[in-house]
Amino acid sequence: MQGQHRILSKRKLSDEVYRMEIEAPLVARERKAGQFVIVQCDENYAERIPLTIADANPEAGSVTIIFQTVGASTHKLALKEPGDGVVLLGPLGNPTHIEKFGWAVCVGGGIGLAPLHPIVKALKAAGNRVTVISGARTAELLIMQDEMKALADENIVVTDDGTAGRKALVTEPLGELCGQTPPPDIVVTVGPPIMMKFCAATTKPFGVKTLASLNTIMIDGTGMCGGCRVSVGGQTKFVCVDGPEFDAHEVDWAQMMTRLGAYKSLEQADHDRCHLEMSVEALKAKNAVATGKDVGAGKADTAGKTAK
Repeated sequence: MQGQHRILSKRKLSDEVYRMEIEAPLVARERKAGQFVIVQCDENYAERIPLTIADANPEAGSVTIIFQTVGASTHKLALKEPGDGVVLLGPLGNPTHIEKFGWAVCVGGGIGLAPLHPIVKALKAAGNRVTVISGARTAELLIMQDEMKALADENIVVTDDGTAGRKALVTEPLGELCGQTPPPDIVVTVGPPIMMKFCAATTKPFGVKTLASLNTIMIDGTGMCGGCRVSVGGQTKFVCVDGPEFDAHEVDWAQMMTRLGAYKSLEQADHDRCHLEMSVEALKAKNAVATGKDVGAGKADTAGKTAK
C-alpha cells in the first residue's frame, strides 16, 4: 500500500538511531518476518528509503521502523514528529522462511538488530531454540535488548570496546557455537555487509546453513531500477524482489560492497549539505525567538511608559 501515513510516535534510541511507529493498517496486517517497506518523507520526489519492519501491531494498525541517520533523507525523516505524514509502500520482499529447524542462531549487528527482531519472534513461535548474538561498536548503539531477552533462550552481547557484554566481534561467539556438537541447524545474520561476510566465513567450515538479509542500494523496490542487484551463486539477483535474504555462502560480498561504495562521496556531500541546512534553520529559529522576545519586551516597555 502507498500513500500518506501518519506518524504515531517517535523515540530517540541513541544519538543517531530513532524508533518510529507509523499508522499503516494494511501493511501491519499483511507483513511477515523479513519483509520491508519503502518510506519517503514527502510525495515531491523525495528519496525512497528501504527499511525493514521491526515490528507490527495488526490490532492497532501500526508498523514500527528503526533507522539510523546516515544521510540527508534519514536526517529529514528524523525531523518528522508525531502527527506528520510520510509516504509508505509495502510490505515488500520475500518473507523469511520459518519452520521448526531445531536450534537457530540469530546474529545482529548495530541497526541490524531491528530487522532481526521479527525473525527471532517468528522462529521462537515456530518452536525453535533461539540464541541471539547482539553486537555493536559500543553500549550506546545496542538496541532491542529488552525485546531480545524476552524472546530468545539466550542473548549473547558483544561490543567492540567492551562497554557492554563481552569485548569481541560477533564472529567469536558464533564460531564457538558452531564448534559445539551438534552445531546450530541454521544461522541468520543481519547487519553491516562486512559483518555478514565474516559470519558466512565463520559458519562455512562447519557446514551450517546461513542466511543473510541484504540491505543494498534500492530505488523503486520492484526490480525495475536494478540498483539492488547482487551476484548470488554466480547468478544476478535483485534484493528487492528475490530477497532480501540469500544463502550467505553464495553471496559475492566483494562485488556487493564495491557497489555499495559507489555513491559514498555523493552521500557524504549530501550529508554535509543537510547538516549545514539544519544548522542554518536552527540559527534562524533561534534568532526569530530572540527577536520576538525583544519586540515583545519593547512593546511592553512602551505600553508601560504610555500608561504612566
